[in-house]
Amino acid sequence: MKRVLITGASGGIGSAIAGEFDRRGYELVLHCHKNTAKLEELKSHLTQDAILVSGDLSKEEDVERIAGEAGDIDILVNNAGITRDGLLLTMKPDDFDAVIAANLRSVYLMSHKMLRGMIKRKWGRIINMASVSGIYGNAGQANYAASKAGIIGFSKSLAKEVASRGITVNCIAPGMIETEMTEAIPEKAKTALLSQIPMKRMGRPKEVAAAAAFLAGEDASYITGSVLTVDGGM
Repeated sequence: MKRVLITGASGGIGSAIAGEFDRRGYELVLHCHKNTAKLEELKSHLTQDAILVSGDLSKEEDVERIAGEAGDIDILVNNAGITRDGLLLTMKPDDFDAVIAANLRSVYLMSHKMLRGMIKRKWGRIINMASVSGIYGNAGQANYAASKAGIIGFSKSLAKEVASRGITVNCIAPGMIETEMTEAIPEKAKTALLSQIPMKRMGRPKEVAAAAAFLAGEDASYITGSVLTVDGGM
């Protein structure tokens, strides 16, 4: 059975992806940055055992250690990410750098580390979590949108490099999904955002998880360099 590593698995979307891959019988390696208690709780709800790893994915030494603990990875889901929203005029350089490091640098480091084994085995799936913000932009999210747009460009480029090796690289771009991150959005702003969604509702984490499972499977073996939007028609 294929082994999947899911970063940011303690969050709403990450835990839903973990549950979906568990249901489909994959071997799981679940990552969090610091919230190991939440990761342990997630593990207790799974039907099979899982390897738990933690660390800062923007740091090479942490990625090196996590790779050793994870073992051979067939499917990498780069889901971990943060936000530090604010208008550009008042955004501090540290807030810009932190989001780029956590969201984009981590995708580079994790992909770089796991790719060699995939090439050796002539099979692999890399699924990177982008966002509709990286496609359309969003006021107050210049750092976040830049990081997610960067993920899209990174994925399309890497897909061309490794396509002949039996490895696909794709992105999922969620829209408004019911998570702790979107719960923090003020009601007035949330109402304005919902008005832009043709389906007139927020998405569910399980709907993003289903997209990840599809891209990991054999039914998606001829799909690479693509961006799958899960956004209710935005």
